Amino acid sequence: MEYHNPVLLKEAVDGLHVEDDGVYVDVTFGGGGHSREILARLGERGRLIAFDQDEDAARNAIDDERFLLIGENFRFIKRFLKFNGIVKVDGVLGDFGVSSHQFDIPERGFSTRFDAELDMRMSQQNPVSAFEVVNNYEEAALRNVLSMYGELRNAGAIAKTIVQQRAEAPIKTTEGLKQALKKFLPQHKEHKILAQIYQAIRIEVNQEVQVLKEFLMQTAEILNTGGRLSLISYHSLEDRLVKRFIRNGKFEGEPEKDFYGNINVPFKKVGGLITPSAEEIKVNNRARSAKLRIAEKL
Repeated sequence: MEYHNPVLLKEAVDGLHVEDDGVYVDVTFGGGGHSREILARLGERGRLIAFDQDEDAARNAIDDERFLLIGENFRFIKRFLKFNGIVKVDGVLGDFGVSSHQFDIPERGFSTRFDAELDMRMSQQNPVSAFEVVNNYEEAALRNVLSMYGELRNAGAIAKTIVQQRAEAPIKTTEGLKQALKKFLPQHKEHKILAQIYQAIRIEVNQEVQVLKEFLMQTAEILNTGGRLSLISYHSLEDRLVKRFIRNGKFEGEPEKDFYGNINVPFKKVGGLITPSAEEIKVNNRARSAKLRIAEKL
């Protein structure tokens, strides 16, 4: 697909255990690859609701009476399902990576390959862009973003340099950011370090960690007993949150226990961690860091 090559397509949809008359949600519609596969397995009475906050994704909407595309962030999943008369569903699929389309359109500012304005917004309605983060965040806040979301050991030094450079003139473009941080980008590691910096800024711009937490907490409420979660993550921050939530029903600390000391969690994991095959990575290099976890509602 030109818009986005779906990652772990068969494995992720297999994980949903699609029933003919079930109701399913694809919270990251994108190019619609996963959604089309779900629809192919649904019967006439089945339903699929998809979410995508990126206005560009609406061009990929599927002409099928069983399908509904909601142009909103999936952090509002419960609200918009209820608005459309749906209280419970049988499965939820999420592919949390940035789409190939978003990476490949230079003006979106997601990719280190192009010079473009600092943007990185997954929704153009978002008032906070990468420009705002780079040019207006205080040094301590910038350091925290780069450390937490980019896992950069020298986050403090990078943040300090950004603040010094922007004092002379605003950093407006991806190339401007790259030039400002040139001393931190040795040739043999330039792409890797830039990718970490971009990842950190992008996660902050789109509140990706907070959005994922809010979404996961709602899945326990909207899934029927026996319903499935099928979730694909691309970096350790996301995967850790998904793994902990499935195991403990929360993101920190130990799982809840009842009066008798029995562990009380909403999900049980199904199988182990699933990663792309060498063949899939060869065809789609962006799949290389993908991790799929599947869980069932108890």
